[in-house]
Amino acid sequence: METLISSLDTQLAFAITHASDIAAARRAGQHLATELGFDETRAGQLALIVTEAGTNLLKHAGEGTIYVNVSQSEGVPGIDVLAVDDGPGIHDLDACLRDGMSTAGTAGTGLGALRRLADEFDVWSRPDKGALFFMRLWRDAPAPALCRVEVGALTVPLAGEDACGDGWGVACDGAGATLLAADGLGHGPEAAAAANAAIQALQRLPDSEPARLVDAAHQSLRITRGAALAAARIDFDAGVLRFAGIGNINACVIDGDGRRALVSHNGIVGHNMRKVQEFSVPCPPGALCIMHSDGIQTQWDLDRYPGLLAHSPALIAAVLMRDYIRRRDDAMVLVVRRRAGRA
Repeated sequence: METLISSLDTQLAFAITHASDIAAARRAGQHLATELGFDETRAGQLALIVTEAGTNLLKHAGEGTIYVNVSQSEGVPGIDVLAVDDGPGIHDLDACLRDGMSTAGTAGTGLGALRRLADEFDVWSRPDKGALFFMRLWRDAPAPALCRVEVGALTVPLAGEDACGDGWGVACDGAGATLLAADGLGHGPEAAAAANAAIQALQRLPDSEPARLVDAAHQSLRITRGAALAAARIDFDAGVLRFAGIGNINACVIDGDGRRALVSHNGIVGHNMRKVQEFSVPCPPGALCIMHSDGIQTQWDLDRYPGLLAHSPALIAAVLMRDYIRRRDDAMVLVVRRRAGRA
């Protein structure tokens, strides 16, 4: 079965500085659950997850961000909740996940409740490096079959803008996965229209090789202001990732042999683009591909975050967005892991 997820799906972000912000995030999550056909019980679980995650942010970090997004899935709708803070971190994470453990004078059931309520749960924290929690809740049981790649991605518009001019998309089938990252020129609605046109090219060609996809996007973007664009195809059988990029999209593959940069050429997709050239690098099971727009600083180093590479791509994307966003442009991070243990 072919699966497509992209920034065209619902992605909501809430700055949490007061209890009223938690209520707003909870209402938005329940509205999304209704749209996706969640029953009353599952929608109630989602409301509890958002409430506990937001309350934890305020109690232990003073503030933070909650993201509520549509899940990557194979047909069964789901909702992801991501809670991110830059607070003091958790010194004994295992203890804090046990009911009855509290450092804030409460009953100590919040973090344990998050793990119990969620169908999928992940957390990363280190002293003085904040805490990040990822919870996924499916509409139906049993959960859908896993895709052969795992996706984590975030977009943040420039302050004062509602539309984000950066976008991403991932399509997965039995033979491989196709990745796309786009940065529409400038910011605001016209930049978003350019990025969305690129994602629509992926929707039409979900199993395309990178050069073909970039060429197709070039035709689609002629009526827009244009974009920087990167496309990749993970070939499961060959164990390689093929890549083609035009403009300022930063991309790399991280595996047991280190970090390999993926090179883009100058140009603007939709307007000024020379011949597209593909490059190929190894991409074994467990490898990560990371792409981001120039709204994210390029000098990031995940070695500063011990153990993070073993966690969900959603948490990796959240760290890169939290710590390396420039805040003078739209920003996008796409993190895709080829699942280990699959042929």
